[in-house]
Amino acid sequence: MNNNIQTPVNYPIKIEAQYPEKSSRFLAFLGITMLLKFIILIPHLIALWVLGIIGCFASWFAFWAVLFTGKYPRSLFNFIAGFLKWQVKVNAWFYSLTDKYPPFSLH
Repeated sequence: MNNNIQTPVNYPIKIEAQYPEKSSRFLAFLGITMLLKFIILIPHLIALWVLGIIGCFASWFAFWAVLFTGKYPRSLFNFIAGFLKWQVKVNAWFYSLTDKYPPFSLH
């Protein structure tokens, strides 16, 4: 059995999480009461919900663009990648993987 599995190196999106050497005790307390974190994230969740609906249409248009032109439109790629990055940052803060509050940004 071969355990040396080779994976491609150049992915279009790279997600990294740094191990925090020190975490905020206040945010850890909020982690115990996840309802407070959920309430704090309501503006992000509303924005991500709207962008998720737009992202579904963007993916649909991208599918047809790739089918007929053979190229993924750069603007649609940037939008969907930015949406996914923002969603990962919000989830990381909600699950106390980071103390940094996520910005309202697709970058």
